[in-house]
Amino acid sequence: MNLSFDIVVIGAGPAGLAAATAAARAGHRVALLDDNQHVGGQIWRSAAGASRITHVKDPIKTRSIGRFEASGATLYSGRQVVDADASGTLDAWVDQTQTLERFTFEGLILATGARERFLPFPGWTLPGVFGAGGLQALVRGGYDIRGKRVAVAGTGPLLLAVAAHLKQDGAEIVLVAEQAPLRRLVPFGRALILHPGKVLQGMRLRAELASVPYRTGCWPVSVEGDQNVRAVQFTDGLRIWTEGCDLLACGFHLVPNTELATLLGCKVSEGCVQVDKEQRTSISNVYCAGEPTGIAGVEAAMLQGKIAGLAASGQAGAAARLRGKRDAQIDFGRAMDRAFALRDELRTLAEPDTIVCRCEDVRFDQVQQQANPQSGWTDAKLQTRCGMGPCQGRICGPALNALFGWSNTSVRSPIFPIPIAALCSAPFRTDEIKIPNLQENTR
Repeated sequence: MNLSFDIVVIGAGPAGLAAATAAARAGHRVALLDDNQHVGGQIWRSAAGASRITHVKDPIKTRSIGRFEASGATLYSGRQVVDADASGTLDAWVDQTQTLERFTFEGLILATGARERFLPFPGWTLPGVFGAGGLQALVRGGYDIRGKRVAVAGTGPLLLAVAAHLKQDGAEIVLVAEQAPLRRLVPFGRALILHPGKVLQGMRLRAELASVPYRTGCWPVSVEGDQNVRAVQFTDGLRIWTEGCDLLACGFHLVPNTELATLLGCKVSEGCVQVDKEQRTSISNVYCAGEPTGIAGVEAAMLQGKIAGLAASGQAGAAARLRGKRDAQIDFGRAMDRAFALRDELRTLAEPDTIVCRCEDVRFDQVQQQANPQSGWTDAKLQTRCGMGPCQGRICGPALNALFGWSNTSVRSPIFPIPIAALCSAPFRTDEIKIPNLQENTR
């Protein structure tokens, strides 16, 4: 199937919804693609089953989705973009039909969101250890967490939100452990005065967790258990203690999803897609909004998405009027990055036999052998296959960056694994398939 639109938006989270709505309201033919079945992205993921969160109404989410549905934009759910070309084509894998669809466009808006950062430490691969947001998503999908003892650890505002939601669903939260020291969080708290909405949100979360121990300047060092989690050892740098629990929800802030932008040739610097005042990337017809440009929260994502949608649809004046609010939210994101920066101790948690690359079972000592001033991730791949599994480095990549300062040197299509039989269903001739240069860029 070949589908043609004026503007294609990838990602149906807050940024993508805002972008698609703004562009469609201007009369353009707009398609919104997302790999989930429902809009909202990870932050507004719909709950299922007996979750008590289903009864909590989010007015911002409700308004955003309502405006999108009334805009005239077309939603294509269950589509995973695996290849794209800035000249005006992209290919999406449809798992339900096991086929590829091709979309053509004049303008493209990337709103691909972010993922959790994981860091390796002894026991982090045990069943019962989840990403903080990952466990929240699992519960919203129907996983019964009632009566389970959960420790929440890592860094970032997501920890409190996850802990509150899990508690609402019946979990017993034994501890929320924030690795950032109090001396960094206090200035960040003062900066929130300029964002009263965020202050109220934080107060509601703390009230929800009033009975839960919340400790700053501490972090997990190991997980105890054989087939399942029994307990987690924590430290504050001075002492080590053990917290009994059934599950560990652990995440060390967020990492922008920049793989598609990199494949398109957009400039990426310090892990973020670089954009101008109109959210335009270094490719003239490609825009980017939300977390791929830097982690700054829902409000920033929505403002950036609206600016991108307005600019891509020729409404530069309307877009310009939103820049002041957008810039204030970006400043908040920078303050958040400073407050929740990783402490050096987290880079020394892994033991020699700790798994670093879960897909290929690569141990820390195997990767460490490649760590010298001249080496990089390419050498690690060649020698250990680290980053060459199904996740294509999305899990171990940020960990290697934190541990050794390495960055991925190349991104090739398909950016998500698909069956080779998919090429047989491709909506294009096989002689159109471009074989990329297999020599990685080691610069």
